[in-house]
Amino acid sequence: MKLKLLIAGVALFGMQMATAQETVIDSAAVQKERLEQQLKEDKQALKEQERIEKERKDAEKKQKDMEERQEKLEKEQKKAEKELKKAEKEQKRLESAQKDVRKYEDKLDKARKDLNKKETKFAKAKAKGKLSPVDIEKANVDITKQQLKIKEIEEDIEKAKKKLRKLQ
Repeated sequence: MKLKLLIAGVALFGMQMATAQETVIDSAAVQKERLEQQLKEDKQALKEQERIEKERKDAEKKQKDMEERQEKLEKEQKKAEKELKKAEKEQKRLESAQKDVRKYEDKLDKARKDLNKKETKFAKAKAKGKLSPVDIEKANVDITKQQLKIKEIEEDIEKAKKKLRKLQ
Protein backbone atom coordinates (compact mmCIF):
# COMPACT_ATOMS: atom_id res chain seq x y z
CA MET A 1 0.00 0.00 0.00
CA LYS A 2 2.82 2.28 0.76
CA LEU A 3 4.19 1.49 -2.56
CA LYS A 4 0.92 2.27 -4.24
CA LEU A 5 0.76 5.49 -2.42
CA LEU A 6 4.29 6.31 -3.34
CA ILE A 7 3.65 5.46 -6.98
CA ALA A 8 0.43 7.48 -6.92
CA GLY A 9 2.30 10.42 -5.28
CA VAL A 10 5.10 10.22 -7.83
CA ALA A 11 2.55 9.99 -10.64
CA LEU A 12 0.63 12.89 -9.19
CA PHE A 13 3.83 14.86 -8.80
CA GLY A 14 4.83 14.04 -12.40
CA MET A 15 1.43 15.12 -13.67
CA GLN A 16 1.65 18.28 -11.70
CA MET A 17 5.04 18.96 -13.18
CA ALA A 18 3.79 18.26 -16.67
CA THR A 19 0.86 20.62 -16.21
CA ALA A 20 3.15 23.20 -14.69
CA GLN A 21 5.37 23.00 -17.75
CA GLU A 22 2.32 23.28 -19.96
CA THR A 23 1.21 26.33 -18.01
CA VAL A 24 4.67 27.85 -18.33
CA ILE A 25 4.70 27.03 -22.06
CA ASP A 26 1.13 28.32 -22.44
CA SER A 27 1.94 31.45 -20.49
CA ALA A 28 5.08 32.00 -22.63
CA ALA A 29 2.98 31.62 -25.79
CA VAL A 30 0.36 34.01 -24.44
CA GLN A 31 3.08 36.47 -23.46
CA LYS A 32 4.64 36.14 -26.92
CA GLU A 33 1.24 36.81 -28.50
CA ARG A 34 0.76 39.83 -26.25
CA LEU A 35 4.20 41.14 -27.14
CA GLU A 36 3.52 40.64 -30.86
CA GLN A 37 0.16 42.40 -30.47
CA GLN A 38 1.84 45.23 -28.53
CA LEU A 39 4.49 45.47 -31.26
CA LYS A 40 1.77 45.70 -33.93
CA GLU A 41 -0.04 48.40 -31.97
CA ASP A 42 3.21 50.32 -31.43
CA LYS A 43 3.99 50.11 -35.17
CA GLN A 44 0.49 51.36 -36.00
CA ALA A 45 0.81 54.19 -33.48
CA LEU A 46 4.21 55.10 -34.92
CA LYS A 47 2.80 55.10 -38.47
CA GLU A 48 -0.10 57.27 -37.28
CA GLN A 49 2.30 59.70 -35.61
CA GLU A 50 4.44 59.85 -38.76
CA ARG A 51 1.33 60.48 -40.86
CA ILE A 52 0.19 63.24 -38.49
CA GLU A 53 3.68 64.77 -38.50
CA LYS A 54 3.77 64.69 -42.31
CA GLU A 55 0.33 66.32 -42.50
CA ARG A 56 1.47 68.98 -40.02
CA LYS A 57 4.60 69.69 -42.07
CA ASP A 58 2.53 69.84 -45.27
CA ALA A 59 0.12 72.24 -43.59
CA GLU A 60 3.03 74.42 -42.39
CA LYS A 61 4.51 74.41 -45.90
CA LYS A 62 1.16 75.39 -47.42
CA GLN A 63 0.77 78.13 -44.80
CA LYS A 64 4.25 79.44 -45.58
CA ASP A 65 3.51 79.39 -49.32
CA MET A 66 0.26 81.26 -48.72
CA GLU A 67 2.07 83.88 -46.64
CA GLU A 68 4.73 84.30 -49.33
CA ARG A 69 2.04 84.69 -52.01
CA GLN A 70 0.22 87.20 -49.80
CA GLU A 71 3.42 89.22 -49.32
CA LYS A 72 4.09 89.11 -53.07
CA LEU A 73 0.54 90.30 -53.81
CA GLU A 74 0.89 93.13 -51.27
CA LYS A 75 4.19 94.20 -52.86
CA GLU A 76 2.62 94.14 -56.32
CA GLN A 77 -0.37 96.12 -55.05
CA LYS A 78 1.90 98.74 -53.46
CA LYS A 79 3.90 98.94 -56.68
CA ALA A 80 0.72 99.37 -58.72
CA GLU A 81 -0.53 102.08 -56.34
CA LYS A 82 2.82 103.84 -56.57
CA GLU A 83 2.73 103.71 -60.38
CA LEU A 84 -0.86 104.96 -60.36
CA LYS A 85 0.10 107.91 -58.15
CA LYS A 86 3.04 108.63 -60.43
CA ALA A 87 0.78 108.53 -63.49
CA GLU A 88 -1.77 110.81 -61.80
CA LYS A 89 0.98 113.24 -60.84
CA GLU A 90 2.30 113.19 -64.39
CA GLN A 91 -1.23 113.79 -65.72
CA LYS A 92 -1.61 116.78 -63.39
CA ARG A 93 1.69 118.20 -64.61
CA LEU A 94 0.58 117.75 -68.20
CA GLU A 95 -2.77 119.41 -67.55
CA SER A 96 -1.01 122.26 -65.73
CA ALA A 97 1.36 122.76 -68.66
CA GLN A 98 -1.56 122.79 -71.11
CA LYS A 99 -3.38 125.27 -68.89
CA ASP A 100 -0.28 127.50 -68.81
CA VAL A 101 -0.03 127.45 -72.61
CA ARG A 102 -3.72 128.41 -72.94
CA LYS A 103 -3.31 131.13 -70.31
CA TYR A 104 -0.31 132.66 -72.11
CA GLU A 105 -2.07 132.44 -75.47
CA ASP A 106 -5.10 134.24 -74.02
CA LYS A 107 -2.78 136.82 -72.52
CA LEU A 108 -1.09 137.26 -75.91
CA ASP A 109 -4.45 137.74 -77.66
CA LYS A 110 -5.43 140.36 -75.11
CA ALA A 111 -2.06 142.14 -75.43
CA ARG A 112 -2.34 142.17 -79.24
CA LYS A 113 -5.87 143.59 -79.03
CA ASP A 114 -4.58 146.27 -76.66
CA LEU A 115 -1.74 147.04 -79.09
CA ASN A 116 -4.17 147.29 -82.02
CA LYS A 117 -6.44 149.51 -79.94
CA LYS A 118 -3.53 151.79 -78.99
CA GLU A 119 -2.24 151.94 -82.58
CA THR A 120 -5.74 152.69 -83.90
CA LYS A 121 -6.29 155.37 -81.26
CA PHE A 122 -2.86 156.86 -82.02
CA ALA A 123 -3.48 156.79 -85.79
CA LYS A 124 -6.89 158.52 -85.39
CA ALA A 125 -5.49 161.17 -83.09
CA LYS A 126 -2.47 161.73 -85.38
CA ALA A 127 -4.77 161.97 -88.40
CA LYS A 128 -6.83 164.65 -86.68
CA GLY A 129 -3.62 166.51 -85.89
CA LYS A 130 -4.50 166.98 -82.23
CA LEU A 131 -1.26 165.47 -80.87
CA SER A 132 1.75 167.44 -79.72
CA PRO A 133 5.26 166.05 -80.24
CA VAL A 134 5.33 165.03 -76.55
CA ASP A 135 2.02 163.18 -76.91
CA ILE A 136 3.35 161.45 -80.03
CA GLU A 137 6.45 160.32 -78.13
CA LYS A 138 4.32 159.10 -75.19
CA ALA A 139 2.13 157.15 -77.58
CA ASN A 140 5.19 155.66 -79.33
CA VAL A 141 6.70 154.70 -75.95
CA ASP A 142 3.37 153.18 -74.89
CA ILE A 143 3.12 151.20 -78.15
CA THR A 144 6.75 150.05 -77.83
CA LYS A 145 6.10 148.91 -74.24
CA GLN A 146 3.10 146.97 -75.44
CA GLN A 147 5.20 145.38 -78.20
CA LEU A 148 7.84 144.38 -75.61
CA LYS A 149 5.11 142.92 -73.43
CA ILE A 150 3.91 140.89 -76.43
CA LYS A 151 7.46 139.62 -77.06
CA GLU A 152 7.79 138.55 -73.40
CA ILE A 153 4.47 136.75 -73.57
CA GLU A 154 5.57 135.00 -76.78
CA GLU A 155 8.76 133.87 -75.00
CA ASP A 156 6.65 132.61 -72.10
CA ILE A 157 4.48 130.72 -74.57
CA GLU A 158 7.57 129.11 -76.14
CA LYS A 159 8.81 128.04 -72.69
CA ALA A 160 5.40 126.64 -71.77
CA LYS A 161 5.14 124.77 -75.09
CA LYS A 162 8.65 123.39 -74.63
CA LYS A 163 7.70 122.17 -71.15
CA LEU A 164 4.50 120.66 -72.54
CA ARG A 165 6.40 118.80 -75.30
CA LYS A 166 8.84 117.51 -72.69
CA LEU A 167 6.00 116.15 -70.57
CA GLN A 168 4.27 114.49 -73.54
